[in-house]
Amino acid sequence: MMTDSRNYLMVAAIDFGTTYSGYSFSLRDEFLKNPLQIHTATWKTTCRLSTGEKTPTCLLLNKKREFVAFGYDAEDRWTDLILDKEQDDYYYFQRFKMNLHNNKNITSSMMLEDITGTKHLPAFDVFKLSIRFLVEHLLKMLDTRGKIVHNDEVQWVLTVPAIWTDKAKKFMRSCAEAAGIPANNLIVALEPEAASIFCQFLQTEKKDCSEPGFTVTAEGTEYMVVDLGGGTADITVHQKAANCHLKEKHRAMGNDCGGTSIDKRFLKLLEKIVGDTVMKSLKEESPLAYLDLVREFETVKRTVDNEKPKVTMSIPVIALEKLCQKVHKTDLESLINTSSYSKEIQLTYDKIRMNLDFFNKLFMPSINDVISLIKEIFRNKTLKDVTHMLLVGGFSDCKLMQKAVRQEFPEKRIIIPGEASLSVMKGAVLFGHRPHYITSRIMRRSYGVKTNLPWNEKKYDRKHYVVMEKEERCDNIFSLIVGKDDSVEAGMIVKKSFFTPYKHQDKMDIMVYVSEETIPEYVDDDRCTWLCTPTIEFEDTCEERRWVDVEFILGNTENGLKAVDRNSGKAISADFNLI
Repeated sequence: MMTDSRNYLMVAAIDFGTTYSGYSFSLRDEFLKNPLQIHTATWKTTCRLSTGEKTPTCLLLNKKREFVAFGYDAEDRWTDLILDKEQDDYYYFQRFKMNLHNNKNITSSMMLEDITGTKHLPAFDVFKLSIRFLVEHLLKMLDTRGKIVHNDEVQWVLTVPAIWTDKAKKFMRSCAEAAGIPANNLIVALEPEAASIFCQFLQTEKKDCSEPGFTVTAEGTEYMVVDLGGGTADITVHQKAANCHLKEKHRAMGNDCGGTSIDKRFLKLLEKIVGDTVMKSLKEESPLAYLDLVREFETVKRTVDNEKPKVTMSIPVIALEKLCQKVHKTDLESLINTSSYSKEIQLTYDKIRMNLDFFNKLFMPSINDVISLIKEIFRNKTLKDVTHMLLVGGFSDCKLMQKAVRQEFPEKRIIIPGEASLSVMKGAVLFGHRPHYITSRIMRRSYGVKTNLPWNEKKYDRKHYVVMEKEERCDNIFSLIVGKDDSVEAGMIVKKSFFTPYKHQDKMDIMVYVSEETIPEYVDDDRCTWLCTPTIEFEDTCEERRWVDVEFILGNTENGLKAVDRNSGKAISADFNLI
């Protein structure tokens, strides 16, 4: 729901990430004076020697499924529980956001497995409790500063990947509402759009790797936004329009080639050396050792020195040695030395040392996937005027990624904001203050409604032939609302009218479908998916056809519809993206 943030005292954005999450906010008066006066939380890291503006996306619950901790605190408490051998009475979830990207059948009852792989809870509860923590953390923090702000005085913004399905976006909205955010106070921001908005306010000299005098704020400038997060790469193209507005020039494209894909590749490498049984046992029987391994690789991945010939990282040698002896009757060093990676990896005490070139190869499939996506978008001849690329998100800090993008696109100007990892979170605050920054969007899919038409033997497939009230008709027709790749103004309304095919019909189901095809024919085609079925009920019935006028509201971050019964004037409204 698109609202006017001028009615709110403050805008707060929740950036719920795959690896890290956080929030940022600004008061309305602050925004009017200085849009970049945006505040963030300060989280103490696990070692307590430093602080960060985001905290790990991990949640700890007790055996009653009640909240215990989130973020670094959850990591610390989970570690203590393992040391005290009390972890069996708890649930620990981490990096669970990607389940919404990978699951094509999202429902409110879908389940998530915890870090051990042996316990499951409803995904809805896990997301809801995580978001509730971030909401309450912000409100309590404001209270301690003497700024008493009530929930209903806040315009809340929730970030989601632009490439997500409608159902995934709606799932996140439903979780946020269940977490206590009023439905009318919540808007959804698309991550690459938020980052793009944020970069409109940065001074040229604050953009690393940009040529002197270049700015993305010049009207008519076309540039690509490459949002590289922990889970996904989310890429789109924007054009700067008049009055500080933006137009989308190409639909968002992407996949799951974010930073955590490298972590998975590393764990797969270890699995090839010690076997899947050892790695599975490490996760289930020695969860602390497994957690330390994941943490260590995350740190090394972010801080690797490409000037040194080898990369060194600590591993849980004692736990791995014990499992290798149990499963293979040999030690870890022997398994490494007899593997196909013996020339690339060496075990030294409690550390492994990898040749730099070999370590860097773990990054290359993800980097190549990002490069391929960018090239695919640039094949569109209408984008010939795009000469600049904006790299944002945590994974954009990767030097290997930056080098690859520059090498593949030497004719483009590459811009990497100084706060690349915070661009989405802070941009979402700006979006909350001005939800109409984006004036038009390119549709990622075709939307339509199931309907029926008079039968035409030459035109329709025989399998859709039906007889309704003694009339021959073709059923399962995909009645197009808007087509894939169509440019749609934000808030555009498409009007359609439908009638009841049967006498004395007491309701009408408006069955909305999406398709990957540009011009779909039938709703049961392979690339067509049911989205939702808003229903309008009739208080009285009649023998005549009953007409319902439907308005589809398109081009916003969330689409919707309004339906009105002509006879009674009764109306319903609904979001497209219902679960």
